Amino acid sequence: MKISVLTPTYNRGNLLEKLYNSLVENSNYGVDIEWLIMDDGSTDNTKTIIQEFQKQTEQVEIKYFYQENRGKMVAINNLVESATGDLIVDCDSDDYFTKDAFEIIKKSYEENKEENNIYGLCFLKYDQNGNNMGKKFKNKKTTMFDLYFKEGENGEKSIVFLCKIRKQYYHKLENSEKFVTEARMYHEMDLKYKIICINKPIMVCEYQENGYTKNIQEEFKENPYGYYEYFKEILERDMQGIDFKKRLYVIKHYILFTCLTKAKNSSKKINGKFNKFLYNLLYIPGIIKTKIKF
Repeated sequence: MKISVLTPTYNRGNLLEKLYNSLVENSNYGVDIEWLIMDDGSTDNTKTIIQEFQKQTEQVEIKYFYQENRGKMVAINNLVESATGDLIVDCDSDDYFTKDAFEIIKKSYEENKEENNIYGLCFLKYDQNGNNMGKKFKNKKTTMFDLYFKEGENGEKSIVFLCKIRKQYYHKLENSEKFVTEARMYHEMDLKYKIICINKPIMVCEYQENGYTKNIQEEFKENPYGYYEYFKEILERDMQGIDFKKRLYVIKHYILFTCLTKAKNSSKKINGKFNKFLYNLLYIPGIIKTKIKF
């Protein structure tokens, strides 16, 4: 079995060693590992550091790619095309794998590979202090949409994709933007497939001050069109069974990005009378709040 690890990176050469060491540590479980790195226009010594990794080990196949700065999502789209593994997992430059991650992945894959209509395995993700970044799974088989909008999840998870399914999808960007939430692609995959959930951690996350999550408001301002499409697509769904707080979250953010993109006739995209009622009720306060905040 072969696993392709995809890492987009920009001026984070100093952070890659932890990830590199975790891959080497996981190379003893009878799994072939290829590490595909997309340098997104870095101006630091990222390339030199990766060349040193390539000299140091034969246990991990390391492939370095370079692109002019086009953002994380384009980097991942391009890396997916080059992946040759049976499984694909994204790992940011500030993340790394637990010491037994690939043993867990291998065992979980063998136990569930006969499941029909799945696109991946979903695992827990821990912070550097050993805390679960979210909740434990309630159901073994679900979708990412149901997990976050019906089952009460609010933290981060790590998905290991089946390569043959993952290669059929890509992150859709709008108006030459550089970022869109990964959830937009997950929800598209959910329409045909499901995920298998395993209550074991395989990845550790260390947030950086210049990371996407730390600067979410700036991401909203710089990439409003992709977020607008994301929330529009949710509101076009049948939202039966969705938690009320989640419903409010979606509608408030839809109004936010309606304002930022100056979208017209946005209420016509909404499915359901109650959702339209909430949208009309919150529209003016939401527009005022957005103009003050942004």
